[in-house]
Amino acid sequence: MGSEASTWVEQHFIDEDWYGRDLTGSTYRGCTFREVDLTEASSKAATFESCVFANCRFNASTHISSAFVACEFQRTSFFSATLDGCKLTGSIFVECTLRPMTVRGGQWRGVTMRGADLARLELVGLALQESDLSEAVLNHASLRGCDLSRVSLRNARLHDADLRGATLADVDLSVAELRGTRLDLAGALALAEAHGALVDTGSD
Repeated sequence: MGSEASTWVEQHFIDEDWYGRDLTGSTYRGCTFREVDLTEASSKAATFESCVFANCRFNASTHISSAFVACEFQRTSFFSATLDGCKLTGSIFVECTLRPMTVRGGQWRGVTMRGADLARLELVGLALQESDLSEAVLNHASLRGCDLSRVSLRNARLHDADLRGATLADVDLSVAELRGTRLDLAGALALAEAHGALVDTGSD
């Protein structure tokens, strides 16, 4: 299906088949999507603002430089989806399928993904400041170079995860489950301090 760039405000889309639809340049504000099939859909520079997606399917879809700002995703599947340089600031994911998924950078500041299964995902270089990853499963995930400043990791599982090069400012690693987690020197210092250690860097 060809591109259908347009602007929609406070519309309801229910039980619709948008398979393979090109959403490039389209804008949706305050819209509700329920039981919408977006399998193999694509978008570039599309904007979804304050939208709700319930029981939708983004399977095998591709989104480049698109924005999903302050959206809520409920029981929605992103199986084999690609998010390339997308902005998800302030969005909430509840009981969603998020793996396997391809993520190439982007701005995910303030995202809520409590209890999400993100195991083995490559999230390299992602901006995740102030996000809530409480109880998320991040086993074997790569968070190399991510900005995790002020991220909540309470009861998150990070077994064999890669945090090298990640920014960990104001992150309490002591409340996460770490086992075989890969850290660089800065991360190791942050972990030691989280456990109450007084780190001597050799400076007076």
